[in-house]
Formats: sequence, structure tokens, C-alpha cells
Amino acid sequence: SRTRRLGMMLNPSCCQNNLALIDVKGFDPRDITVTVKNGKVTVSAERKVECNTGITKTCNYKRFTKEFSLPPGVDEKEVTYSV
Repeated sequence: SRTRRLGMMLNPSCCQNNLALIDVKGFDPRDITVTVKNGKVTVSAERKVECNTGITKTCNYKRFTKEFSLPPGVDEKEVTYSV
């Protein structure tokens, strides 16, 4: 199952090169920010969708944030990511 695969990716003992796989479906890669600071990795994304029908105008916001700690011994400078 998908949850099981994600759990395996989060366990560094089973996958030495991968710490996490995070689903950011629905976000443009330009809207995604990854920061590594103080032993933590933070993945955040935000988007705004405007709908103008001519009569009414609505805005929908979608925000996502996921933060987790790096395993002991992992150097922040060696952390890489791809979107």
C-alpha cells in the first residue's frame, strides 16, 4: 500500500539514500519550498486559485507543510532533494 511504502521511505535503516518521499500533488514545483535548518527538513507549498465568473470572484488557498528531524549523524549540507 502507499502508506506502507511511505513508511519504508521514512525509515533510514531500510533505505540508506532516501529519508522521505512526500506527495505534493496539486502544487506547481515553483510553489514548493524545501529548507534544511537546525537538523530539520521543512517542505512547504502554497497556492492561490482565483475564479472570476464575471459576477463573483472567489479565491481558494491551499497550503501544505511537513517537517521532520534528520537522523543523528546526517550532515545538513549533504541533504539533497528534487521536485
